[in-house]
Amino acid sequence: MTECTFINDLQTPCLVLDHNKVQKNAERMLAMSKQYGVDLRPHFKTTKCVEAAILQTGGSKRGMVVSTLAEAQLLYQNGFDDILLGVPLSMSKMKRCADLTEYMERFCVMVDSQEMADFISNSRKKFPLKNGKKWNVFLKVDCENGRCGVFHNSDSSLDVARTLSKSSNVNFCGLYAHCGDSYHQPGVEAIHKVATKTTQYLVAFKNKIEAAGIECKTYGIGSTPTCSQPCDAMRQLTEWHPGNYILYDQMQKNIGSCSSDDIAVQVITRVIGHYPDSKTPHMIIDCGFTALSLHGKGDCCGMTSGSGYGCIVGHPELKLVGMSQEHGVVVPSNDNASLDFNCYPLDTLLRILPDHSCATCAMHPVFYVADEEGRIIDQWTPIRGW
Repeated sequence: MTECTFINDLQTPCLVLDHNKVQKNAERMLAMSKQYGVDLRPHFKTTKCVEAAILQTGGSKRGMVVSTLAEAQLLYQNGFDDILLGVPLSMSKMKRCADLTEYMERFCVMVDSQEMADFISNSRKKFPLKNGKKWNVFLKVDCENGRCGVFHNSDSSLDVARTLSKSSNVNFCGLYAHCGDSYHQPGVEAIHKVATKTTQYLVAFKNKIEAAGIECKTYGIGSTPTCSQPCDAMRQLTEWHPGNYILYDQMQKNIGSCSSDDIAVQVITRVIGHYPDSKTPHMIIDCGFTALSLHGKGDCCGMTSGSGYGCIVGHPELKLVGMSQEHGVVVPSNDNASLDFNCYPLDTLLRILPDHSCATCAMHPVFYVADEEGRIIDQWTPIRGW
């Protein structure tokens, strides 16, 4: 626990989570997935904090996606099981993944190529698994998201699935698709089109491999926009894999995933300089890119949040337009307006809703957790490294 009592007592810059909103976001997604008849496998990547993962799983400590092996190790050490490494497996990480596979009841990896399917199928001598264990493997499928995965309608993709299903060294777990293209849509209707397309492509591929005699029990898609605003087509799936929803951010608000009231993260900063005689009169704050990241600039799909790199809460007349390592530049949001410095005395506390909470969280070694009255009730420490 921190010695500070209220948000105003904290040294700035710092990151503050609204515990009530975090909990509501977790509960809402759990309820939504249940309503749609699918399992929720939340992504750990946004907070990388055990306390958040407990909320995301409804206390079950089962069924998470991680982006690093450090995250998987942390969750395992805290009693979690049934964890999926949500990036394609690489040969250099096989030993660490083998250890987790042996330790845990169910640790899953993901492959996205024939080369890796062959490698893991024939890895028994180089990476032997004890106690009769097999590799639990998901096949990553590209449903025209364009990032990674075997292509959904390619015959060669069927060959990869066949290799995994026939291997005596592998439990073929199913299919995983990420609809990251939903982050580039201008609203809910467009998000639904992405979710429908991705679901249709994935289900069609699932049907194709089943017709070839390959059992496929699990097949899911994931992104915060599609899972926050699900369409009926997504009822055909068995799993959803959202992550950012636990905190949300300005980008998610702009595309329609959430409202401003759902955003559970703020970066707290203070005014440390007035420059009325500058060519462009401005203030500086003690929040640079090491506290907020350079992600966003308040622009998503051609829509602007009006606040540069994030939204300054309660001050629509201000925007953050630039950052160096340790300070930011604040000007009027209206280019024709003047800045009344008397309204923002030195040491004035400002709160910024970040454009991208995942990137912003990665900047901070500790998260201060506040209640609805602004009291600091806890500190959460994210895992770092890979």
